[in-house]
Amino acid sequence: MTLSKNLEKKIGKKIKRCQLLIEKDAGTQFCDDPTEFIVICNAGLSTGLQQEALLAEALQHGPIKQVQFPPGKSFCFLQCTSNTSALAVYTALNGVCALGQDGAVLLLAFCKAFPACQDNDPWCSNNLPSGLILERDFIDETMEKILLEAVNCDDCEETSNEQLNKTLKHRKVKHFGYEFVYGTNNVDKTKPLERKIPAVCNELWSRLQNLHPELRWHVPDQLTVNQYDPGQGIPPHVDTHSAFEDPILSLSLGSEIVMEFKHPSSGKQVCVDLPSRSLLIMGGESRYDWTHGITPRKMDTIRAPNGGLTVRKRKLRVSLTFRKLLQNERCKCQFPRLCNTAREAAEKHTGLLECHAAQVEAQNVHRVYNEIAKHFSDTRHSPWPRVEAFVQSLPAGAVLLDVGCGNGKYLASSERAVMLGCDRSEGLLQVCVERGFNVLQCDCLAVPFRDESVDACISIAVIHHLATDQRRKQAISEMVRVLRPGGKALMYVWAKNQEANAQKSSYLRQNKLNNKPSAQNDLELTRESAPIVQTENVVVGVTDCTLPVHTNRTQFQHQDLLVPWKLRTNESLEKTTFLRYYHVFEEHELEKLCLASGTDQIELVESYYDQGNWCVVLEKKSFTNPTTISS
Repeated sequence: MTLSKNLEKKIGKKIKRCQLLIEKDAGTQFCDDPTEFIVICNAGLSTGLQQEALLAEALQHGPIKQVQFPPGKSFCFLQCTSNTSALAVYTALNGVCALGQDGAVLLLAFCKAFPACQDNDPWCSNNLPSGLILERDFIDETMEKILLEAVNCDDCEETSNEQLNKTLKHRKVKHFGYEFVYGTNNVDKTKPLERKIPAVCNELWSRLQNLHPELRWHVPDQLTVNQYDPGQGIPPHVDTHSAFEDPILSLSLGSEIVMEFKHPSSGKQVCVDLPSRSLLIMGGESRYDWTHGITPRKMDTIRAPNGGLTVRKRKLRVSLTFRKLLQNERCKCQFPRLCNTAREAAEKHTGLLECHAAQVEAQNVHRVYNEIAKHFSDTRHSPWPRVEAFVQSLPAGAVLLDVGCGNGKYLASSERAVMLGCDRSEGLLQVCVERGFNVLQCDCLAVPFRDESVDACISIAVIHHLATDQRRKQAISEMVRVLRPGGKALMYVWAKNQEANAQKSSYLRQNKLNNKPSAQNDLELTRESAPIVQTENVVVGVTDCTLPVHTNRTQFQHQDLLVPWKLRTNESLEKTTFLRYYHVFEEHELEKLCLASGTDQIELVESYYDQGNWCVVLEKKSFTNPTTISS
């Protein structure tokens, strides 16, 4: 279809507007000449565009090598196999293909490459979760037929429970041994079913043990049969840790399907194509630390024989998921992020922290920083660039208060503003005095400044040392209180996730094992530097108040924890270990805390991730009379 000159001009203007937004959002570099890389400028996950629908259109005009759909964005990317095929796709779809929101035509442009954060290929076999094994052709067609007859899918229950149907989407299920309870992903061990796992399945266990004698394996006592019609799926989930042994098995019968594995902490996503008659073994990290699910749709994107991508229509599929019940009801895995046992323990710690927060902070924050002040200061000499830029943006004569100023490294960032600092640590304040800074000693929960007396506040790596939500809110409220209307505050806290957009934080990179590039080295990293979960009594006069001790330079496993600081305190070679309390933040947690702390007085200007920290910029609203005319 040839576009008229007038329509082509209008579309060109729309594309330019989209390019400016995408450039700012994703850092994409656009170009006028054809390249392998195409940006769909006005359609993506947030507009409801489906990858399979886009591929079905694009593949009619040229082979596609890769597709990237950034989460929550209204744009996406195609990589073709050559500039020539990209030009053919561009010419056929731009301003013509009506896959945009509400039937709008797609707007396309060429770019130089995928953005850095979009370079994770979900089909890369090197990215498979550790412990995930796929045995193709685990059974033959004869055994497949016997198993289908044994589980008798014709009498699978189609639930009529309205709440359950929201999860199952009318998918047919049948349970053996025990009923698998959707919603909790658990079983009631006190209610075994009369219907046991068919005896014909016993042949599978000997076959599995012959193939993988290294597996820690028990004969299953629970089986869930799912029948998937095209268009049906199952939400991303992890089977409850304390309910089942490791591993969990999934046997695919009838047809193939794509299962998606997601790592909630790092954001990694991996697609695994499950052929008919294949056995998927989910063990170790893949069972405990990744969610798995099947997106409801009628077509799957898969790898083509030539290495590119293609689409495949779904057919009727039956899955047999085998599990072994865990008898002691407490998980002992080393993957606490998705572990219900670890979560329950954390909730207990949180309750104790609520009662003894001040003692925890006095013992494991204030005392520690006084002891390590000089050594800590020697390691904190380079300002964070974005913090320094915030300080330097203040106009001449503005008053800035650094709450928790430490050794005062930001108090020298501007010669135009009036720079004031406060901290709880006498040792760190002494360093500031020696450097000639204007500082005072106080607690961030009670800042001794008048209401609306400063133009800007910064709080860098402070709030994460407070032991409860209420105390963290109080610290933020104090900063909001002393800000003048129109004043801004910048806050940094440590992020639980130290790897974002496929990039490790500087904290993780200080561990040499984290910098090894190959898949083999990734496996070595998992084995050699996996965090060791310990517990340490917090000395607050409460013997049952314990917190896990973090292993330095590794991903955080808990939100409330103790982080070691090692210091040689005498002439000997031995070092003393000091334990600092931290609450590391989940994504969006700091934003919610700020909005809850400032009621209607503040506006969230910006929120971002910076080298392992969650960061926000707040502005205190100006409540002026609308009839007042400014001069």
